[in-house]
Amino acid sequence: MSLLTREDSRSDPEAPAPSTGKRGMRRDRALFWFTVPGILAVLLFHYVPLLGNVIAFQNYQPFIGIWHSTWAGLDNFAVLFNGDQKFLHALINTLQLLLIQVVFVFPAPILLALTLNSLISERVKRLVQNVLYLPHFLSWVVVVAIFQQMLSNGGLVNVLLRAQELGTWNIIGDPDLFKALLTSQVIWKDTGWAAILFLAALSRVDSHLYEAAAVDGAGRWRQTWHVTLPALRGLIVLLLILRLGDALSVGFEQIILQQTSVGLEVSEVLDTYVYNHGLLAGQWGVSAAVGLVKGIVGVVLVLGANRVAHVFGEEGIYRR
Repeated sequence: MSLLTREDSRSDPEAPAPSTGKRGMRRDRALFWFTVPGILAVLLFHYVPLLGNVIAFQNYQPFIGIWHSTWAGLDNFAVLFNGDQKFLHALINTLQLLLIQVVFVFPAPILLALTLNSLISERVKRLVQNVLYLPHFLSWVVVVAIFQQMLSNGGLVNVLLRAQELGTWNIIGDPDLFKALLTSQVIWKDTGWAAILFLAALSRVDSHLYEAAAVDGAGRWRQTWHVTLPALRGLIVLLLILRLGDALSVGFEQIILQQTSVGLEVSEVLDTYVYNHGLLAGQWGVSAAVGLVKGIVGVVLVLGANRVAHVFGEEGIYRR
């Protein structure tokens, strides 16, 4: 069959449907074999470790293993919900950081993508994109070190302030500014990379829609509101739902590197609580219980947010 004939059969409504089921699997068996390593990797490193959550119901001791550790039932969960002050501090700090990141961090890539999309020169746009992507490839160790060199008591900012006899401002060691510092670090590091998806979505918007809006008298702001944002709405909803699935994880490596400068009371979150009370204090069962609760809450948030998305006419992460 020639290429023209195949194209005609695709556009012909009376043409037979493509083969599915066993015939399709036989035809594409090479592609299915290529997916096997990825499937095995997901099963081995993501699903098999879930069985280890059983230690949340045990007085687990790593030296005797899961099979020989005594059963504790729900005692590890009772420790969490019976007024443990350290856990409550970690939970409150986590929820505060979650709210801050949803309000300030999540919209940042959208605003950046809209700004870059408004640039007329493609050369300038590509240059700005490349510069803004670079921080994403730096580890949190490097990012924290850069901020410390800039904002600590002996950092560049305070050196300049002393030179002007304006005093000093130790931002790194100020507990009241710790959450703002974390937010600024996340925005600086990941906004450029996260904007890629939104830029890709904007590239698919039909330019005739902007021309039609301009003919109707719409300015740049009204074009953004009535053309650009509706084109991004589905992607925004999808990414927000996925973000809720990891809502109670607010940056373990970033925070653990800076805890000593501000203390545990303002910097302890659920992730660092698991580390400090699990690996360091030996409360393995309690830490596993925290991780299990985090996972359950994440699943509930994803399912609930996806249901709300369906109510408002969005597809979400899966269809009904």
